Amino acid sequence: MNKAVLPGSSLSLKLPSAKGTIETYRLRAPRGFPARLEGTLNRVAFSAAHVVSDPLADVDPWLASAIDWDKTIAFREHVWDLGLGVAEAMDTAQRGMGLDWPTSLELIQRSVKAAKARGNALVFSGAGTDHLAVEDARNLDDVIRAYEEQVGAVEKAGGRIILMASRALARHGRSGDDYVKVYDRVLSQVSEPVIIHWLGDMFDPALTNYWGTPDLDRAMDVAVSVINANAAKVDGVKVSLLDKQREIDMRRRLAPRVKMYTGDDFNYAELIAGDAQGFSHALLGIFDAIAPAASYALSRLAAGDTQGFHDVLGPTVPLSRHIFKAPTRFYKPGIVFMAYLNGHQDHFTMVGGQESARSTVHLAELFRLADKAGLLADPELATRRMKAVLALRGV
Repeated sequence: MNKAVLPGSSLSLKLPSAKGTIETYRLRAPRGFPARLEGTLNRVAFSAAHVVSDPLADVDPWLASAIDWDKTIAFREHVWDLGLGVAEAMDTAQRGMGLDWPTSLELIQRSVKAAKARGNALVFSGAGTDHLAVEDARNLDDVIRAYEEQVGAVEKAGGRIILMASRALARHGRSGDDYVKVYDRVLSQVSEPVIIHWLGDMFDPALTNYWGTPDLDRAMDVAVSVINANAAKVDGVKVSLLDKQREIDMRRRLAPRVKMYTGDDFNYAELIAGDAQGFSHALLGIFDAIAPAASYALSRLAAGDTQGFHDVLGPTVPLSRHIFKAPTRFYKPGIVFMAYLNGHQDHFTMVGGQESARSTVHLAELFRLADKAGLLADPELATRRMKAVLALRGV
């Protein structure tokens, strides 16, 4: 629950602007969101959750990851408390971008254990090929074996699978037939239906030409063919292309039992609301940063209050578009900065030293947009922490 304050907050601070000036910003009174959902949702909603680094570990951040496990799992508890699921060890957790496979597997094992202790809270976990260096993959059989190894490890831990896009497959998959071969082989072996993840190259340039072609229409043809041919093994597909119409077109082509999980951090509100022909479920990195608002908005949608859904979620979209602005692959500092501002961790230090990937001006605008969306749970704490970061960066 957001901290209660009197209307017309008197808090203010000086923030840098894109014009190169320092301007006084006065915070709004925060908006309160219920701490826990009531009733059953009519959308499946996952937050792709970040990891909390250990700032006291004596490691070289560019070479090794050090995780604060207590804080990392506590954040997942926060997400589950709000009625959302956790998409574990995904790109939001810096998977393959600072977080290696051994650490990812430990994260998955800990998260699945924590979920089971809560009576099987919803968690799906990423299985990919990132332990296989792209330059070490000789052929498609190497890619298949790498997928099999990670799928087996996640299932051994008791987890459900999100089948992540593979950089090695992007390198060696020359045609749609190559992708059909790999996905058919891997999907034939999974114990329970998986979520397939199509991550666009704006999130990871190494995934350019995924599905064997630079033509996105032809790529979608291949993806839909693979998914529908294996519908009994596919719970759904997460599409992260930041292309609203392409996602709508694809979800209308999916087999009836296959869900579309939006990964569109620019247009999620209208895609989740849907239209007369269908809607998208959610598997979103931004739901890490806006979990309280997302939770409440989804409860309004389930209660039939579509306008209430948009009233809550709509103001979060400008913040999300800012966090995920190009170069989109640098969105993760914005997610972690929101966790820092809202007290979910005590520092703004990231795996891989990625806290330096966005500018001070970018973080200042994030602060403004988060305040306008009512997402600063404790404005006094957020203001103190924003000032500390500004001071560290020479403002």
